[in-house]
Amino acid sequence: MTSVRVWGPGVGAVVVLVATGAWARGSTGAEVDSGLWAKVRPAVEARLVAQAKGDGYGESEPALKARWFCRADALELAESGDRVRAGVDTLCVEYGVREGALVMCGGAHFPQVVRLERDTESGDYRVVTQEEPPDGAGYASWENDHFGVFARSRLDGDTDQSDLDTKARDHFGLPTDAPVGDC
Repeated sequence: MTSVRVWGPGVGAVVVLVATGAWARGSTGAEVDSGLWAKVRPAVEARLVAQAKGDGYGESEPALKARWFCRADALELAESGDRVRAGVDTLCVEYGVREGALVMCGGAHFPQVVRLERDTESGDYRVVTQEEPPDGAGYASWENDHFGVFARSRLDGDTDQSDLDTKARDHFGLPTDAPVGDC
């Protein structure tokens, strides 16, 4: 009986720690309001594409017909009236076509905090401000200051760009299994 009294609380604490760790590690944005994200995402992604234009190698080669494709994944969303603060993980890739093959000419992947405002007449959102981390030493500090612990844990993973590959193939009229090469 003594062993149960001694080991019982310890085992209970371990179970709580393991469950908490599993929950935190498995948290993939379930706390993000998907309905709100569906409303603000188009404005965020349109802004990303607009900002990327003129920034890639492919655009300097007209024969490539290069174009940017961007995706934002919501990590945190906070709504206050007609304003939304979106903590997002962004990925933009520049694609072109060379000799009938899809080529990737450049890309960028980094977090951002985007603030949006809803137009009261149309109901659409527009980006009001946008912040991104500085290059170099201040990067990690910026992430810590702008994102919660669970959002930061989702920033460290690899980013799958297959959805952007698919959009680029569709845009350029290439087969779904067309490989992606270097620019």
